[in-house]
Amino acid sequence: MKKTLLAIAIPAALFANAVNAVELYNQDGNSFSVGGHVAAGITGSDEGKTEVNSVSPRINFEAKRDLGDGFVAHAKAEWSINFLDGGANALSTRLGYVGVSHDTYGTADVGTQWAPYYDVAGVADMPIAFANDFLYADHGNLGTARADKMVSYRNSFEFGEDSSLSFGLGGQGSHAGDASSPQTTQYGARYQAGATLAMFGATLGYAYNTGSVDVPTGDKDATTQALSASYGSYGSGLYLAAVFAQNKNVLDTSYESDNVYAKTNNYEALVAYAFDNSLNISLNYEMAKDEAGSDGKLASQSAIQAEYNFAPQVIGYVGYQVDLGSDLAAHKDNNVWMFGGRILL
Repeated sequence: MKKTLLAIAIPAALFANAVNAVELYNQDGNSFSVGGHVAAGITGSDEGKTEVNSVSPRINFEAKRDLGDGFVAHAKAEWSINFLDGGANALSTRLGYVGVSHDTYGTADVGTQWAPYYDVAGVADMPIAFANDFLYADHGNLGTARADKMVSYRNSFEFGEDSSLSFGLGGQGSHAGDASSPQTTQYGARYQAGATLAMFGATLGYAYNTGSVDVPTGDKDATTQALSASYGSYGSGLYLAAVFAQNKNVLDTSYESDNVYAKTNNYEALVAYAFDNSLNISLNYEMAKDEAGSDGKLASQSAIQAEYNFAPQVIGYVGYQVDLGSDLAAHKDNNVWMFGGRILL
């Protein structure tokens, strides 16, 4: 395949959370596929720490079974691969769910999965090296990215060739906190909904997520809402995306304070352009601010990045993230760089 066709043929390969799989068989509506990717590279910072790293390596298996009358049962299992350090924790669960889909009646899934909230808020979470940090703070418990033990339903409606409305609903049961959420001892049942309107290559989305949490200051309603917009397709020409999220009583482990904030505003913007030879250049900006307390700006950073398809299943990436400062007393500006390669399985 000519490289001039790569930007059209495999734009999804550049997605940070792209679905990439090899179908091992497909017969009579039943299929089985294996996918994932392995990456390795080097990262360093102004603090002088340089080390070998890997960006979200994973392996997954997916099966589909035809139930008749347009219904299809499916199951997916995905594990994070720790191939740099060895030992007992070589694999850890990223996704694991079963579900049923229908072209008219939509899709229902049960298990650990990407949440409907992420369908809206993840539009700027595209580059390999640096992207949305705030979505992943306590995301398994809160359901802002991959949601643990979730029941979800999604469907979409088309209005002509260039317009559609998609929506998703999700719920998680009450459960106790763990080591990843040290300040939260109990999570109540959580519910979320999101919708995205797509027209003429642009999208506008909104998502709302709510449920109670037991934190050091008492039992609180932990809510987060996100508004997003995008234009184009990442990995094919011009792509623009922006996200605004407002969190209340949400544990934010992505900042030095490791606090449960009464209210924070989070901003993410991404501009990317992919050339015909598959070179994809991007610039992103992220900022988080304490809106109800005295901590002020919690974090702000911007990264310039490049990704290039050396072959249909081989991607090289390089990025440099500039620390734009924080009002937290413990913060020290620290610029970070990263480069490496990713092979799609």
